[in-house]
Amino acid sequence: MKNIFLTGAPSSGKTTVIKKVIQNLNHPANGFYTEEERVGGKRIGFLMKTLDGKRGYLAHQDIKSDFHIRRYGVSIENIETIAVPSISPIKNNIVILDEIGKMECFSELFKQAATNALHSSNIVLGTITFGGNDFILKIKDREDIEIHEVTIDNRNALPDLIVKKIENFLED
Repeated sequence: MKNIFLTGAPSSGKTTVIKKVIQNLNHPANGFYTEEERVGGKRIGFLMKTLDGKRGYLAHQDIKSDFHIRRYGVSIENIETIAVPSISPIKNNIVILDEIGKMECFSELFKQAATNALHSSNIVLGTITFGGNDFILKIKDREDIEIHEVTIDNRNALPDLIVKKIENFLED
């Protein structure tokens, strides 16, 4: 399968696994990952970081928006100007897509860009939320996607396993 996704409970280590895979790839990649921002141990927002150095809030407790998840206002503008361009397939790059979740899915442009990446010939490595809306469930039902649940027991072994899967796919 050319599309490899991680799922798991919040804070299970999905993004940590993605970042370790990126560090160990011997192949060019583009895309983004998301990190929690904490102040005094309290989560205040989520920051998107592209592999080429762009960054901006996906959501933050101080963002005023028509779109909210709990106390976080979601920045559709940042999703569409930071995340969307970063996941556009480039040559034979691996596309990093962290994550397909409720916040990102407020953007129709993001959903189309994610679909385009999955339809491309590029390998897509990403994370996807547990459960989800119709769009997320449709992604999970694709025949060209492999999903691994990240747990305390497997999160240290997953980066090597995924790097090997990518290398094997590239050799075929």
